[in-house]
Amino acid sequence: MSATSYNFAFIRAVAHPYLGAFVNVGVVLHARTAGFLRARVVADAEALRALVPGADAELLARYLAAWRAVAEGDPAAGPVAMAPTSERFHWLTAPRSDVIQPSPVHEGLCGDPQQTLDELFDGFVAAALRR
Repeated sequence: MSATSYNFAFIRAVAHPYLGAFVNVGVVLHARTAGFLRARVVADAEALRALVPGADAELLARYLAAWRAVAEGDPAAGPVAMAPTSERFHWLTAPRSDVIQPSPVHEGLCGDPQQTLDELFDGFVAAALRR
């Protein structure tokens, strides 16, 4: 099995951007040579309410669904979703001062990008829901 290089960033909910406190609510992973770009996010408003108290959970869920749609290239997500995967990844991971922010981009090697995305999500996002 050959190794595939990938880049990823966590998607963070920052309920109060001026304080800088955040909680991971998703992961976006891009493996350019494999043509892979996907995001896994917490989509359930009830779970988001537990993770980000005080935030508008329904609005946050819609924003996260839009991030996922852009990553997947869904035409309903607008023109940016039609860009090549590398451009979409850079758009998703560009710094912003909003309620949803990306972490710094990290890199690695994997055999299966989808499995790696699932492992990152389970270890660093879903783990907070189990606490």
